[in-house]
Amino acid sequence: MTNKLPFTISKNDTFFDLLGDYIGDVFYDILPEKGYELRDEQIYMAFQVEQAFKNKGIVFAEAGVGTGKTFVYLIYAILYARYMGKPAIVSCSDETLIEQLVKEGGDIEKLEKALGLKVDVRLAKAREQYVCVKKLDDLSNTSNEKEILDVHDQLPDFIFDEGISMNSFTRYGDRKEYPWVTNENWASMAWDPLQQCSTCSWRHRCGQTLNRDYYRHAGDLIICSHDFYMEHVWTKDSRKREGQMPLLPEASTVIFDEGHLLEFAAQKGLTYRFNSQTLTTVLTGYMHQDVREESLYLIEDILELHDAWFDLLVENSSAIEGSNRKEVPMLPSIRKTAETLEKKVSDLMDQLVFDAEMFLIDEYHLKIMEEYLEFFAYGLSVFLKNDEGIFWLEENEVQTSLVIMPRLVEDILKKEVFSQNIPFVFSSATLSQAGDFSYIAKSLGIGKYSSFTVASPFDYEEQMELVAHIEEDEMKKWDKIGDDLRSKNGSSLVLFSSMQEMDRFRAWSEKQEWSFPILFEGDREISETVKEFQNDTETVLCSYNLWEGLDVPGESLIQVIISSLPFPPHDPVFQAKRKHADNPAAEVDIPYMLLRLRQGMGRLIRTNQDSGTVHVWLTQNQKAAYNEELKGVLPVQNIHWK
Repeated sequence: MTNKLPFTISKNDTFFDLLGDYIGDVFYDILPEKGYELRDEQIYMAFQVEQAFKNKGIVFAEAGVGTGKTFVYLIYAILYARYMGKPAIVSCSDETLIEQLVKEGGDIEKLEKALGLKVDVRLAKAREQYVCVKKLDDLSNTSNEKEILDVHDQLPDFIFDEGISMNSFTRYGDRKEYPWVTNENWASMAWDPLQQCSTCSWRHRCGQTLNRDYYRHAGDLIICSHDFYMEHVWTKDSRKREGQMPLLPEASTVIFDEGHLLEFAAQKGLTYRFNSQTLTTVLTGYMHQDVREESLYLIEDILELHDAWFDLLVENSSAIEGSNRKEVPMLPSIRKTAETLEKKVSDLMDQLVFDAEMFLIDEYHLKIMEEYLEFFAYGLSVFLKNDEGIFWLEENEVQTSLVIMPRLVEDILKKEVFSQNIPFVFSSATLSQAGDFSYIAKSLGIGKYSSFTVASPFDYEEQMELVAHIEEDEMKKWDKIGDDLRSKNGSSLVLFSSMQEMDRFRAWSEKQEWSFPILFEGDREISETVKEFQNDTETVLCSYNLWEGLDVPGESLIQVIISSLPFPPHDPVFQAKRKHADNPAAEVDIPYMLLRLRQGMGRLIRTNQDSGTVHVWLTQNQKAAYNEELKGVLPVQNIHWK
């Protein structure tokens, strides 16, 4: 049971009057008495955010590292949730940032201790973060992989014992419960879009289902990723039509932490993903029904065309470094096959109506096929419309998928998200372009908003040394990075622009001798990897994703090495952005690189007691081309060139 508000509202008081008084007490008295610094930047941010809550408006809160912005938005979110009787949703960029909030000794626990609150906070994780019992049970009968068998052995007994009461069901199956499992093995046993959950015999004993029921009853906070929040937005209407509850309950407010990353999550949430086997699976089930010969011939044509289409997509796709999205050109043969396929799918949908009227197909199978064919047909229409969709191919060991994503999402966001009459807070150290918030507002369909910028209180000139290196040869670069790692005996974060770049460093590092461990993103569950890095002060962490969200103060992180300037990949998503920009370098590539660079350098100094070195690697051509832009975002004026 959560605590009530820390103040009593009488008939002569308003919530916001008392809230303002309480916030003043918190930042001027309570937190300083608990050992926290009195920060003018934090207090200024607090009263700016309060206006958004009063007006139920949208605010872009750009606050530098060390301003204490997390405490600000958490306090408002918790108290407003209790006042409104609905939980607040905190949407984070990824699972790492979520972990920073909820881990032992994290921001929420610190806030609880400082203010004497007991916060009811629950996590709403993406479906891929839960084990799929159906997949895992099948795998356990065919695989000798120890990690897979160990996870199966740890499944609770009630899953397989149908005689056990539902009252004895407990939550299970979270990725974090199996930290030793590699990302590759996890993908083989976790939920994926091919799973037909509504028809699964395990659905009432599913870990994902049990966890969802738990977080829906949160009293104060529900924390999720941007991807999960956008999936909730795009699926809520269809889930209601199907008699299911939306993924998230109605909220009192929504906080977007690292809100500059929301646009891509919105695009990603609206994707149409066509697996090479799904249509075959759906239509084969239809063929087993007592249907007319005409329908069977049409199905055979569609399946043959579908296979030919995917063969063309695979044959003509090309890999892009820094991305798992393979580029596919819109060749005449690919377009023509898709147009024919679209026509035949439309014909089959008409045949379905006819077969249903003749009672040749049962209602259950009819619903599954109608829904998938409508989804497939609409995705094809987006694929064939010039300039409306972005598409690419994704491949792994078991499946190939064509992914189609809308290029622009602002109109849908404006209608489905920001039309709600609740406060929205965007929080990040990087939301504006030189103080201008119009770019992010326009991309998200936001017309009316307030904004402010608060600088970091840290003395970077005193606390940070910045060293820039010119790369001439990658192997020589690895040698120099190795020297810098040894000079600190570990205690370093190495950030790469792509997984491929990290893998090349890894191949080099495995031939070297080290007196400290080197951890690589992907070898274990990410929060466990970060915890090990934080707890062992003589460790190196290598990552291509942790440019934001990682918060490791103290001796464990005294050096950040940025292996190359983090420009966006030349994959279909960013190529579409470039295509529609008047000046692609100035409007897409450079802003992305500078924002990510600022985020990466921000990993080093997390408190007033921190100090250390940031190394940035770039080519001679990059130095000549971007020197002025780099000077504008670097936190220190004195740069040592080597």
